[in-house]
Amino acid sequence: MSVESASAPIVNRRIIVDGVDVFYREAGPPNAPVVLLPHGYPASSFVYRNLMAGLGDRWRLIAPDLPGFGYSATPSADDFDYTFAAYAHFLRRFVDTLNLSRYVIWLHDYGSQFGFPLALSAPERVAGLIIQNGDIYEDAFGPKYDFLKKSWNDPGPEARRRIADHVTLEGFVSEFQGELPDDVAARISPDLAQLHWSLMNTPQRIANLIRLLEDQPNTLAWFPDEQAYLREHQPKTLIVWGPHDGYMPEQSAMAYRRDLPDAPIHLLGGGHWLLETHLGEVLPLVADFLDGVYPST
Repeated sequence: MSVESASAPIVNRRIIVDGVDVFYREAGPPNAPVVLLPHGYPASSFVYRNLMAGLGDRWRLIAPDLPGFGYSATPSADDFDYTFAAYAHFLRRFVDTLNLSRYVIWLHDYGSQFGFPLALSAPERVAGLIIQNGDIYEDAFGPKYDFLKKSWNDPGPEARRRIADHVTLEGFVSEFQGELPDDVAARISPDLAQLHWSLMNTPQRIANLIRLLEDQPNTLAWFPDEQAYLREHQPKTLIVWGPHDGYMPEQSAMAYRRDLPDAPIHLLGGGHWLLETHLGEVLPLVADFLDGVYPST
């Protein structure tokens, strides 16, 4: 069966991780090599559904909804910190709870800043990395970061109001549509924004999300260590990228050449949500990469 025609079943599961009820999606044989799929903003495991169906015939794909996202629980701010460091720690605890000892990590959007610390914490567990519009080079940021930088450089009530104005249905639509050409933007289902806004639209979740957005500048200090990890360990890496991305344009992808000169970079015709618009091009690239990482499967 080719990856283009594969349609593996996806199983919906729940597990308790450090007292938090976590929803996650899983596809593939239970003993197959693992691909871990942490999601970004403003998303959930739902964005990986088609990838999982396309690859789950041979590999075990696991995509959690992180606390306060999707169908997972929303612990109080007293019990969970809603910072990038807290989410990175939680992802490690999720992996440990599932007894995953080796995995390929998919690094996309905020999921890259949850997943890179996981790689740094246990490099021996990392079979490989797949990087999809996840940036760790501040000087290669796209123009859409200007709005965030303004809030980072002048934090306070006014900055919080600007962020809150973006945490709306209209803001979610903008995130998913992005800077795509009209013909490609037509491939983005309105269900993406509607579903994720319906799941996020509670006072507690919105407040927690604003807290996370405010915390993002703290991840900039992580970038040198993440770059050093790539230089030192040279993990097997595939880079698939949508250049029509105001946050992470082509220059953000090419910046990985500094530390991973041999990693293949595939610039496809989409934007930030490449799996929604160019899945047919992504699937064979990922399958070939996984065949090289896990040659015995």
